[in-house]
Order: sequence, then C-alpha cells, then structure tokens
Amino acid sequence: MARSRDGGQDQFSSGAMKALVALILLVQLLIHKAVPATPPAPLGCDDLESEAAAEVAVNYINGHNHHGYKFVLNRIEDIRVVPQGPNNEIIYLELDLLETKCPVLSPTPLANCTVRSFEEHAVEGDCDVKLQKVDGTLSVLASKCHSHADSSEDILKTCPDCPLLAALNNTEVLETVSAALNDYNSKTTDSYLRLLEIGRAKIQFYPVRGVFTEFAVGATNCSAEEAKANVGACQLLPEDQSNFGFCTAKMVKRPSQDLKVDCQLYGHQPGVTYIHPGQDTSAGLAPSAVGVTNHNLALVHNNPAASESSSSEILRSMLSAKPLTKRAVAEAAQHDKVPRPVGFVLPPLCPGKIRYFDI
Repeated sequence: MARSRDGGQDQFSSGAMKALVALILLVQLLIHKAVPATPPAPLGCDDLESEAAAEVAVNYINGHNHHGYKFVLNRIEDIRVVPQGPNNEIIYLELDLLETKCPVLSPTPLANCTVRSFEEHAVEGDCDVKLQKVDGTLSVLASKCHSHADSSEDILKTCPDCPLLAALNNTEVLETVSAALNDYNSKTTDSYLRLLEIGRAKIQFYPVRGVFTEFAVGATNCSAEEAKANVGACQLLPEDQSNFGFCTAKMVKRPSQDLKVDCQLYGHQPGVTYIHPGQDTSAGLAPSAVGVTNHNLALVHNNPAASESSSSEILRSMLSAKPLTKRAVAEAAQHDKVPRPVGFVLPPLCPGKIRYFDI
C-alpha cells in the first residue's frame, strides 16, 4: 500500500511540474506578444548607409548631366526610408551639391575634381532623389535637380576685386571666346577645333578690365591648315572617333590688350558623347544658356529601367512633406529611454555635416 501511495505522489509531482512549465511558457508567450518588436534605428544624414545612398545618387546625377560641370556632395539635407517588404526599401534624399572645375566631358574621376571655391563664384545644386534598395543593392528611380550661383553681393563682401559671373551671351564673352578659338586654331598643327558650348564666363572690372571664359570644344575631321580653305566642310569627328576637350581664355582689355588661351583635348573616350541642344556649334551658345550666368543643373530624370513605378511629381510631393520629422521624434523617444549623463544633447539627425562650405 505504501508503494502505491508513493507512486501516486510521483505522478502528482510530475503532472504539477508539467503544468508549471506550461504556465511559464504561456506567460512568456503573452509577454512576447505584448511587447512590440523594436523598430530599426532611424537613419541620420551622416550615417554610413545615408552616405552610400548619396554617393550612388551623385554618380547618377553626373552621369545624366550633359552640360556644364560635374558636381560633388556638399551636404545631405534630409533622408527618409520607407520599407517595402523583406530586404526592400525606398529611400528619399535631399542633397546639396557644389560645382567642380571638371567639365562633364572630362575623364577625370569625380574624387579628383577640385571644387570651385567661394571666391571663384561658386555654384550650388539642389537635388531630390528617389532610390530603391533591394537585397543591399541601391538603384536610382528618379531625380530632380536645379542649380544657382552665389550672389554677386556675397562675393564682393569678401573679395571686392574678384571677377563676377557674366551672362553666357554677353557681347564681351562671345568676343573673347571667338578670339581665343581663332587664336588657338591659327597656331595649332593638329585638328581644327569647333566650339561645343561656353561653360563659364566672368568679368573683372578692377584693377584691370578682363574677361575670363571656359568652353568645351570638339576636334573635327579637318586639320587647322585644311580649315583655312573651307572651314564649312569641317565637321565634328564621328562618335567612334570623337575627341572632346576644354579651353580656358583670358582677355585683358585695359590698361593694355592681351589674350591668353589654353586648350586640352582628352582623347577618344568610348561611350562618351556630347548631347547637342540643337544649335549650330559655331554659334557657341546653347539656347538654354541664353542670358544666364551658369549652366543650370536642370535635371529631371526617371530611370526607365527601374523596377518600381515612379515620377518626378511623386518624388516632389513625397519630399515636400518633410517626413523626416516623424523619424526624428521617434529616435528622440527611443533615446529618452536610455540613461544619459547630465548635459547630454541629442545630436540632430539632419541636416548632415557640410563638407566644403555653405552658400
């Protein structure tokens, strides 16, 4: 009989233990369901992931800008990430760019391009870019950019004698470009060069009267000597032989006249073409550049190869809402749960650091 009572106690203990284990598992399950999953940490404008997205965006913008100069990243103004599913998200960026001294046709890598200084009358580009990141791979869906030069007033405050940007169709500018190209072609023994576009022009008023110009050129199928007989027959080399270059010229008009010109041809670059705005290259001025002081980075581009439907209108409306504010609030709330020393100030998510200077 004692043996039977012991067996019953063992069975009771075993059943109680199982019930206790089941109760513990149930409580843990309820707790797990009650506590929401921790959301991913918000992205800051200076985070490595943000900078990686900005690098892809800037390369895309330069690759689709066919006039003027290459641009570099100056600051990430805003970023918003919208999850689309597992390993799939849409990224919206607002970028501040600065113009470099590298023409868009130059083979110089962007990393080696010099940013035009404030005193040289800097040009800033403002861009909204929409990207998609799938399984860690970034691609641009759409971009919208425009650019503007710093004001002459700002330049004169720090450099009263600095030359200022002039309209690309200014009479003195056109005269200087024409004289410079004629001077170069009259002295070279190589190909006759034709003007593609004027990239930049500045006029100095004091202490000397001078005109500074920069312009893109293309080699023709004529030598400079052959062009003297019939310049009208000289055409730009075909795409598979194209040879583009860049010239700088300085014309001093007072107190004495002097002209200096320097041209560099890049050599044939497979896949690099000059997109004609539809004007006669001998005229030297694209219709879009008439009356303006610099080539506007007027880029509105939707990637036709993108797997996600997009448009510049969607891009503009999404970014104009400034949705990053919600992310900043969310991160601030998350940080508030973490003990911090007295005097700790939460760094702002955006805008990011300025890499060169502010305009």
